[in-house]
Amino acid sequence: MKRLLSIIILLAVLMTACYFMPPESKLPAELTGYGTGLEVHFIDVGQADCALVICEGRAMLIDGGNYTDSSLIYSYLRDMGIRYLDCVIATHPHEDHIGGISGALCFADAGECFSPMAETDNSFFDKLTRKLDEKGIPLTVPSPGDGFSLGGASVTFLGPMEITNDDNDNSLVLRLVYHDVSFLFTGDAGEKAEKRILDSGRSIESTVLKVGHHGSRDSSSYQFLRAVNPAYAVISVEDNSRHGHPHEETLSRLYDSGAAVYRTDKNGTVVFRSDGYALIVNAEKGDATEAAADSAETDPAETAEPMYIGNISSQVYHRPNCHSLPSEQNRVYLYSLEEAVNSGFHPCGYCKP
Repeated sequence: MKRLLSIIILLAVLMTACYFMPPESKLPAELTGYGTGLEVHFIDVGQADCALVICEGRAMLIDGGNYTDSSLIYSYLRDMGIRYLDCVIATHPHEDHIGGISGALCFADAGECFSPMAETDNSFFDKLTRKLDEKGIPLTVPSPGDGFSLGGASVTFLGPMEITNDDNDNSLVLRLVYHDVSFLFTGDAGEKAEKRILDSGRSIESTVLKVGHHGSRDSSSYQFLRAVNPAYAVISVEDNSRHGHPHEETLSRLYDSGAAVYRTDKNGTVVFRSDGYALIVNAEKGDATEAAADSAETDPAETAEPMYIGNISSQVYHRPNCHSLPSEQNRVYLYSLEEAVNSGFHPCGYCKP
């Protein structure tokens, strides 16, 4: 009798454990470049936004471009072999952010969709919710501070702090942290939304910033950029934007922040890969665009400034403004992250280049 009772208890424990165990990812293990690392693909969708995040075999899609980008997103997921998205983020209900998500869901299943609202008077949002209902994908409205894990990365929602009558400022803002590397995704949040997030006191410092609202002048305020302190910034924008994006004021602020700026109109699709410590950037075309100048009119050899300063003795590289810079005789000047990593240097733990 005691043996039978023990077997029943063991079965109950196993069933409980299985109930709370997260489902295995349907992504192939070899999908990520680092095998167990992080990839963030800023897909070139012109005057729109779309980012694919893969971490340790788990995948997340943040926005999906315009409705006309549906086939592009479908093909991108197909070519990557992604048949399952752990979650989809619809930052706000504008077509240039959610229009192509339905196309993505024609190829891939998804575990959950996050949105700043459950309903709104918008035909593209209606298309999205119908697709979610068709596939049985739940729609969740998160609160600031809510979060989830994506492989070994943690994702936290930072905004919107309040819902207003401005859909841009209602954008979901989220921060992904993977060991020492972090990404901040801002949708189309403007300066007012940025200030609310700053006033919340939450940490927003991030290695990579997805620049808000395609580089509009009403986003990426000086105060916000100082708090984010990005090493890299990515602007998703079309060539010769009909809205004049990115605006010169924003480019100037980004330049002052010291971030290396990538633009999809100049660089095409931009992919970041990391093991959580080093970070490698691959652009479809060209290198980081100097934020305050037209790269086509500038000779990089005439204006190049070292991005990092390495310590020959410790093999650590620093930002040029780091308080822990080595003495002059121990310095080596590095002009790109690739050069630093390929030369065997490791990032400084203080300035986190």
